[in-house]
Amino acid sequence: MEHDIKTLDNGSAGSVALPEEIFAVAPRADIMARVVHWQLAKRRAGTHRTKGMGEVSGTTKKPYKQKGTGSARQGSLRAPQFRTGGVVHGPVVRDHGYDLPKKVRRLGLISALSQKAAEGKLVVLDAATGISKTREAAAKVKALGWSSALIVDGAVDEQFARAIANLPKIDVLPTIGANVYDILNHDVLVITRAGLEGLKERLA
Repeated sequence: MEHDIKTLDNGSAGSVALPEEIFAVAPRADIMARVVHWQLAKRRAGTHRTKGMGEVSGTTKKPYKQKGTGSARQGSLRAPQFRTGGVVHGPVVRDHGYDLPKKVRRLGLISALSQKAAEGKLVVLDAATGISKTREAAAKVKALGWSSALIVDGAVDEQFARAIANLPKIDVLPTIGANVYDILNHDVLVITRAGLEGLKERLA
């Protein structure tokens, strides 16, 4: 499938053939959901923790005698039914990440790319270089009509990345960092020529 190539000046730079096995596949919403869930689970710090009955501060003395008070028997004020007691079955420090088959991750990325192409929200850019000032970058992004865009380049130009760093909802990633969550989280997907070649290699 042929696709027009744009420049940062909103001009034309010819066209390019997009591989149909990457950009024209029927999107699988279920697969994309699985990949996004896997990504977000891996990001979690997992540093949550509560203190149990044996860890909270407090006396170890039996509150009152076993029998003869008319109240239910109690052995410790650190038991969970008391206000100052420990927590039962509370969260522990753990890793929330889990394994997802490589084929599923690959299909998720292809589905996200195909969905953007089908929606007409895929832009192929000649190159993402030559900009060093945020003001200049903001003007070009506005002229292109991008309010929320993810730019995928082969190797991110450091000056360009610095120029767009303060632009809201405009992000740039190298090909190796392209992922389902970020693609779906932005309205427009912009891929440079170098980024396109990198994606072809990665998904070959």
